[in-house]
Amino acid sequence: MKRCLAYSIVLLFLSFCGYSQSTSQAIANGQDPNVLYRNEMSFGIFVHSRGLGVNWMRARHVTGTRKRLVEVEALNMKHPKEIKISNNTDNSKRFIYGKMNSVLMFRAGVGYQNTIFRRSDRKSVEIRTSYYVGGTAAFAKPNYILVYRESSAGDKFQQSIKYNPEVHSIDSISGKGPLVDGLGEMRVYPGLYGKLNMSFEYAPFSNKVKAIETGVIFDYFPKALPIMAHNPAENYIVTLYVGFVFGKKWF
Repeated sequence: MKRCLAYSIVLLFLSFCGYSQSTSQAIANGQDPNVLYRNEMSFGIFVHSRGLGVNWMRARHVTGTRKRLVEVEALNMKHPKEIKISNNTDNSKRFIYGKMNSVLMFRAGVGYQNTIFRRSDRKSVEIRTSYYVGGTAAFAKPNYILVYRESSAGDKFQQSIKYNPEVHSIDSISGKGPLVDGLGEMRVYPGLYGKLNMSFEYAPFSNKVKAIETGVIFDYFPKALPIMAHNPAENYIVTLYVGFVFGKKWF
């Protein structure tokens, strides 16, 4: 009995090695074995309705058509009313009048992906739907502006100060302040998010990931996120996005 069990284990191991070698050999020869890979990792870049972002995603099959997902992404968040202007003065830099904070966001979440149309060969397209839920952290850095000051000798110079909508009119601003100004005053706004998307996989080989992804994201902040002066701070932010995803799959 023990000898039969040992033979079975050896035969199973040899058949697995032979299968792996044949799969690797087929890929090396430019063929596509079109097998089910258990693991997947991808990176993406995307444009959303209020900025740009990048993400990382790790997936693992739980059934033949369903995957468990983990994702992390970083993005900037602008206000729809942001417009760059200039006062047309010497050495002036373009600035966004009324902007109180520059916002960088990080999301981390888990979800599931379902295949609704599986590709039959390398020339076809696989269609998948996904959903995620997770946490959001928005880092709001106060916006600094340049204003003209006059020295005791009567010389004019530019000074970077924190923008105050109650004090600074559009005519008093000479430009945008340095990006690093205000880093020490950054505030964190924690929140939650949910995402729904659809992706179109078109990689030439089944062990690669190349896809176009589009969807909608809902962000919620218990403490409202202020971006523009004279506009309400936001508890809810809804954005649409489209992106390109690339990566690899393995057993």
